[in-house]
Amino acid sequence: MISADQALVKKMNKKLVLREIIHTSPVSRAKLSEVTGLNKTTVSSQVADLLDDNLIFEIGQGLSSGGRRPVMLVFNKNAGFTIGIDLGVDYLTIVLTDLEGTIVSESHQKIDSTLPCDLQKLMITLLEKQISVIPDSRYGLIGICLGVPGLVNNDQELTFTPNSNWSEIPFKQILEQTFQVPVFVENEANTGAYGEKEYGAAKHFKNIVYVSINAGIGTGVIQNNELLKGKNGLFGEMGHTVIDFNGPRCTCGNRGCWELYASEKALHQSLMSNNQTVMWQDILHRAKQNDPQVLQALDTFGFYLGIGLKNIINTFDPEVIILRNRIIEAFPQVLNSIRHTLVPNHTYAPDVNILLVSALKHNATALGAAAIMIKHFIDGVTA
Repeated sequence: MISADQALVKKMNKKLVLREIIHTSPVSRAKLSEVTGLNKTTVSSQVADLLDDNLIFEIGQGLSSGGRRPVMLVFNKNAGFTIGIDLGVDYLTIVLTDLEGTIVSESHQKIDSTLPCDLQKLMITLLEKQISVIPDSRYGLIGICLGVPGLVNNDQELTFTPNSNWSEIPFKQILEQTFQVPVFVENEANTGAYGEKEYGAAKHFKNIVYVSINAGIGTGVIQNNELLKGKNGLFGEMGHTVIDFNGPRCTCGNRGCWELYASEKALHQSLMSNNQTVMWQDILHRAKQNDPQVLQALDTFGFYLGIGLKNIINTFDPEVIILRNRIIEAFPQVLNSIRHTLVPNHTYAPDVNILLVSALKHNATALGAAAIMIKHFIDGVTA
């Protein structure tokens, strides 16, 4: 019989070999032995198991460095597929990806009704459409991960949504019962941070802060390649840090929260006329026409973003801060305003070059959600 310790070591070796193939394929057995430190017999045994699991396949012979040409191994990215969801306050983005995070199909839908029952129907309808186009594969749909704009506890329950009324929707239970696959629920900024780390602007950094600026402000923090969650899963709610204790009341109960001044909602409110909301397209058009009111509002938007980002830099000392916001992506002057705000008139000056704009843009959260589910799947199949 295999002892418990031996079984654990075998699982760890299998995971190590698979992860190395994922990150460096095509790769030979000999190279795997060299980079993992495992002996050739162990590598051959794990490779045989992974071939049987249809998680890898052989693609023929590579170049020889002396002796027989090695057989090269490649990760089977089409062994299964996953779905990542970005549920915004007024939009729904769904991506279907392979096991390397490449988008196979996607849908973007404006949410017209905020009623929980209507939202559930819309989400299930869009998911059914994506599932219907999944190619034949060994593992099929491996799971669904949902990024949501609110507080998510360690039981994956959405406990508070400051800009919507969805906190009582049991997303995990509903989707698991409907589609009979594993479902994860995570804060949208956490999934965005994970997406940028796996596939985007933060690939080569270990310590990042991802800032999602929409109706509110969300932050996801990765330190030493690990997503920080906190005791109750509620880590990183920087949008509700107070920058003016005499400021207006926030939906969270505090006064003067950062997102009251530096969110898209705040920008739109600053441009309201006769109680009429200014649409995104109007801001875009007026800015291109050098409308003084809009340009001033954008500068103020950048200033307040910079105030909060100072606190983030002083708190987390990150290598890089990723900003995800369509306004910043469209108007470079906002980023310039942020950088100007970050440079204080004293001896300590933060490096403004640590600011990067999201590489994944509107798909950051959905792709990060997909990546979280892929990690869960890989961990499971090598357990």
